[in-house]
Amino acid sequence: MSAGSDYSFGPYRFDAKGRMLFRGGRDLKIPPKAADTLGLLLENAGAVVEKSQLLDAVWPRVVVGEGSLTRTISILRKALGGEAASRAYIATVSKRGYRFVAPLDHHGSAPGESRVMLLVLPFENSSSARRYDYFNDGLTEEMIAQLSRLNPELLGVIARTTSMMFKDTKRRVSDIGRELGVQYVLEGTVRRGRGEVRIAARLIQVSDETQVWAESYVRKPAYMLRLQGEVATAIAKEIKIKLAPDKAIEAPREMPAEAFEALLRGRHFLNQRLESTMRTSIAHFETALHHCPDCASAYAGIAEANVMLACRGMVPAKETFRQSADAARKAIELDPMQGDAHGSLAHVRLHDWDWVGLDEQFQRATALAPSLPLVYYWYGEFLMSQGKPEDAIASAARALKLDPLSPVVRSSFSMILYLARQYDRASEILVSTMETSPNHFLPHMRLGLVRLQQKQFPEAIQQMKLATRLAEESTESQAALAMAYAASGDRANATRIARKLENLRGRRYVLPYNLAKIYAAGGDRTRAFDWLETAYEGGNPDLIELNSEPIFDCLRTDRHLAQLMRRIGWNV
Repeated sequence: MSAGSDYSFGPYRFDAKGRMLFRGGRDLKIPPKAADTLGLLLENAGAVVEKSQLLDAVWPRVVVGEGSLTRTISILRKALGGEAASRAYIATVSKRGYRFVAPLDHHGSAPGESRVMLLVLPFENSSSARRYDYFNDGLTEEMIAQLSRLNPELLGVIARTTSMMFKDTKRRVSDIGRELGVQYVLEGTVRRGRGEVRIAARLIQVSDETQVWAESYVRKPAYMLRLQGEVATAIAKEIKIKLAPDKAIEAPREMPAEAFEALLRGRHFLNQRLESTMRTSIAHFETALHHCPDCASAYAGIAEANVMLACRGMVPAKETFRQSADAARKAIELDPMQGDAHGSLAHVRLHDWDWVGLDEQFQRATALAPSLPLVYYWYGEFLMSQGKPEDAIASAARALKLDPLSPVVRSSFSMILYLARQYDRASEILVSTMETSPNHFLPHMRLGLVRLQQKQFPEAIQQMKLATRLAEESTESQAALAMAYAASGDRANATRIARKLENLRGRRYVLPYNLAKIYAAGGDRTRAFDWLETAYEGGNPDLIELNSEPIFDCLRTDRHLAQLMRRIGWNV
């Protein structure tokens, strides 16, 4: 074991030198043999540690049976939240041993080097009218964005999706903080009425629930933008003094109240990530631009909404990517520090196969918007396309650390693991995700892909059916179900769905790349290549996975695939 190392994963930190496991600031007091076992698993994270290796290392020169190891693992599982929760960290590999499967931060444990983590809880709506929720959510999101830019090396801020999972919660701050492994929590209330807005905010230390700082504000509704900026700036300055020194904070930008209202509504609908709400968000962003033509944030919102619509296969890619790129470039022109615009532009360039300087643009985006987990995932997609699976996994793991409870981020991380052929590890994360988010379609669809590669066809079909129902019969999920049928040898059902999707073209957009996957899964090379060519002509975004998608392994020896990959930009 590395004697001077700390390992952080989820809400836990393991001090290898002291052989102590912490959750938040609390020592979980695990026995020495459990600490040695955990240390060895962490040292070999991602790899199987054989039972014999564990027995030799943890019980040297002592003859013990596997029962001792089983009991020690049971102790660790209890410390890591119980049998079900611990599967997100330690996987049992049948007849072999164990593997540590969670994203991992490994850093020196010298005093003063630890990174402080902060959670911004959703600001509570103290008004009786729920129609103002969009303002409260927007205030929360602005807090997260501003605080995350203070000093990312010293101050980490949990991302929006995980934060929003605690909306209207009655749980104690100490319980939430320890679950997420944060040291500070920022909470507040917003009340609108009688022509004024009242905001109260306070910063709480998790370890003892003491109040570090608090402030109240009263402003007229016409000054909402100024109010939001003022609150965010004041809190950020206070936390900067307490936690992360030597970082400046930008002054909030002025804009008409109507533009600000439309901007917040746009972000509110965009964050719901449904096709209808993303289209609605674009309309609100355009309204914001009508009232404030030089609003960089509105252009950035249009860019993000368009790129998500295209990448989800809801609209034709080429024209939508052009619109997204134009909006992102306009946002950057108006505000070069607009990190989400840099992220959207990098994402568009990735799917447009515009490789030159793309690595630098992704790094610029993550530097400017360190609280946006999906940018780290998109960067992971880029690294995967460049044949760098370990770097891709590390980048996606950063996204998961920022947004540990998000089913989208967890499913996205698992997709990188799937492309890297780490099926067992992907499975562990997806199974644990479904326990906390059973009604989100994406974990089920991703697990279906994993089960296909593990040749567990009945479960793959079951997961794809559930994903299709939860996704309201989206073309993406229907294609995934057809692919499962095709891989299992059920040609009749695969063909039925494929024909249905093909007949929808012209009335509803169907991603040609997904049709190619159905035929590849069924071994129909001719039709698979026909649809891949159609996907290429349409600039389908998922073609960046062509060099790593396991479904296309049956085509790897065909010269047509090599030719297509060269046209996309790979050296094959």
